[in-house]
Amino acid sequence: MLSYHTCPLATLGGKDTGGMNVYVRDLTRELGRQGVHVDVFTRSQDEHVPHVLHDLGYGNRVVHVPAGPESPLSKLEMSHHLPEFVQGIEAFAAEKGLRYDLIHSHYWQSGLAAESLAGHWQVPVVHMFHTLGEMKNRIATSAAEKEGPQRLEGERRVLARADRIIAATLAEQAQLQWLYKADARKITIIPPGVDLGHFYPIPPDEAREFIGIPSKDRMLLFVGRIEPLKGLDTLIRAMACLRVREPDRPAYLAVIGGDPQASPAEMSAEMSRLQQLCRDLSMERTVVFLGKRGQDTLPYYYSAAELLVMPSLYESFGMVALEAMACGTPVIASQVGGLAFLVQDGLTGFHVPDGDHDALCDKLTRLLGDHHLRQQLAENAHLYARQYAWETVAGKIIAVYQDLLRGQKTLLTEEKSNG
Repeated sequence: MLSYHTCPLATLGGKDTGGMNVYVRDLTRELGRQGVHVDVFTRSQDEHVPHVLHDLGYGNRVVHVPAGPESPLSKLEMSHHLPEFVQGIEAFAAEKGLRYDLIHSHYWQSGLAAESLAGHWQVPVVHMFHTLGEMKNRIATSAAEKEGPQRLEGERRVLARADRIIAATLAEQAQLQWLYKADARKITIIPPGVDLGHFYPIPPDEAREFIGIPSKDRMLLFVGRIEPLKGLDTLIRAMACLRVREPDRPAYLAVIGGDPQASPAEMSAEMSRLQQLCRDLSMERTVVFLGKRGQDTLPYYYSAAELLVMPSLYESFGMVALEAMACGTPVIASQVGGLAFLVQDGLTGFHVPDGDHDALCDKLTRLLGDHHLRQQLAENAHLYARQYAWETVAGKIIAVYQDLLRGQKTLLTEEKSNG
């Protein structure tokens, strides 16, 4: 398993940590449970972290490969160290006397590393993009938010080399075919999973006591990276609208992600922009930036919240929405990408047009004002999320692995016969 630019053990809510980290971590654990040994290779970003960790159980390893300075780098800088990353993986495999049956890579840079390794090892490659550069460029509001040609060319190269592409939804499959002219025969749709042993409904009073908020507080929740495509500015404006509409029933927004306490020099441009927006709208007491939170505490936040809001401009799937639903929390989400498929409008939550704070305010007002509706959506959400259990999802991915390995065995037999 290759996850070059981010470690599956990293704390969530940082600049490059999110759903992909959770996906790689939880898929690896479940594969281990089902008898598939996995080594996850990622670039070392901290010289004080051991290079090999056994934190994912079942004989699985996370291997931090030195490639360039052992510190955080931009994705552009990291691209220069891909050859060193590949060499480090090959050296580890040689030292341990390992022969891998298959490579499963995540994100485009890992796909390029997989291309080199597969050529040396003669093994098939399964790849998952998680996000697509062309889609990010379609919703970018400034030149700074656009992905450069290196990523777009790299994604096309990975598509050409990979033996199988895992797409999270029909929407992602359509995007790959429409924007990248991908071969539909290579694409298999398998949604991400959720750990139902970790994400389940906790009694709200107990969840609120754990996170330290009064039992009568009405808390709405946002969880995710602090970047423009997450649409958090739309949610802040909707909260300002809600305050005007419901002055006698105040609610506040808890934002998990980013580093709100960073110095002005270190704070991200988006965090600075959002905090200024809160000041401009006099929302400093209504919007609470909590920063990063450990994965172990998230079920308490989901269960304590009246609802989760995902106002994204683009989501390939929406792992946070699935986690919240598994905890019995209704979701209001933009009708974009994977969210349009994952959130069932009127059943497990509501859809709203992306970027429309008035429409979002309408849905917030309706849900907060109707306890019975919230309860019904919560029950539906919990039941719906159960079909995404990792046990089921990993079984589908193992079936892809087995299909590729059977095909490779047949090919090698034919080549031997012809030779």
